[in-house]
Amino acid sequence: MAELKTVACEAIDKITSDLNDISQELWKNPELNFKEHHAHTILTNFMEKQGFHVDRNYKLDTAFRATFGDDRTGPHVAMLCEYDALPEIGHACGHNLIAELGVAAGVGIKAAMEASGKPIGKLTVLGTPAEEGGGGKVILINKHAFDNIDVVMMSHPGPYDSVRARMMAINRVTVTYKGKASHAAAFPWEGVNALDAAVTCYQTVSCMRQQMKPTWRVHGIIKKGGVKPNIIPEEAVLEYNIRAPTMAELYVLQEKVERCFESAAIATGCKAEYKYSEVPYLNFISNEALASSFETNANSLGLDFKTHEPPTGDAALASSDIGNVSYHVPTIHPGFYIGTDETNHTKGFASAAGAPTAQPYTVLQGKAMAMTAIDIYTNKDLLHKIKTEFDDKPQRKN
Repeated sequence: MAELKTVACEAIDKITSDLNDISQELWKNPELNFKEHHAHTILTNFMEKQGFHVDRNYKLDTAFRATFGDDRTGPHVAMLCEYDALPEIGHACGHNLIAELGVAAGVGIKAAMEASGKPIGKLTVLGTPAEEGGGGKVILINKHAFDNIDVVMMSHPGPYDSVRARMMAINRVTVTYKGKASHAAAFPWEGVNALDAAVTCYQTVSCMRQQMKPTWRVHGIIKKGGVKPNIIPEEAVLEYNIRAPTMAELYVLQEKVERCFESAAIATGCKAEYKYSEVPYLNFISNEALASSFETNANSLGLDFKTHEPPTGDAALASSDIGNVSYHVPTIHPGFYIGTDETNHTKGFASAAGAPTAQPYTVLQGKAMAMTAIDIYTNKDLLHKIKTEFDDKPQRKN
């Protein structure tokens, strides 16, 4: 097993220049949800040159599947790539690095599989678009892209290192208030002000935060507030994200927030309409047996998880559609430091994601992931522990 891990790491070392080129190409050409056509081309062309069987436009226009091996001979491991960006601030979540380390791990794992001298299983590098609110993985789950996969792995850049992600369930809601337009100076009494309803809603939600649990999050913006100052706004729109540690708590919080929506409508005489996302993200369930294997491998490469520890527990309270995957397949989602204290979803982090400083950290993650996959292929007891733990998770059965 140690020899196969060495082979995997050496294979990754041989392509570090290519990996950096891929990361830079994605970073310089950020693409939004479901529009990642350039990234799709770059990644699929590379994987095909590396000897993978590549299915382009796999179940979604910008998703892909690159496979090697046969699951009739052993476990089926999937490495995930993300590559969508954010509006205005580009790769401020570092998805260019996630794609890079995903293909790096894939190349390393393939090299080890070839060096093993016998078939040991199947590898899939799965390109999953639209994580930033589009729910690409949720759609792929519903289209059976994760069926017959034994283990899923990916890693996410940030300002810290972590092994066991704590990500919350999230639902997104659009609230629309309908009022009546009127001349704001001549006949204001004839109007019903939808902006007043939106502002009242925003303030009411903010007032409720004192009664929220410390682990609950509700945050939003007023997206539309009217047309001109001298017209009573007849329509106003807010967008909110509602988060909680579990789906059960999320439903409780949603009910509280909905009362804020309704009370603002009653107070102003408007009508309230709210529509939730069709792809809510579940909370993430980290597989401990799988995480422990990753931690051991990362430590063997010199990664000390205490050097850059997260400020709140083992990971920040973010959300991702990887949570939905973790309910379907045993999954890990470590976080890794890239040489900056800048936080995700900022211009500073976007710059760091494209800096040379991020490269050694990203390559190390790819190696640790490849080594963990080799553990799964060569240790039947580990796979049994992973699956037993997955089957026994009580919240997954709710």
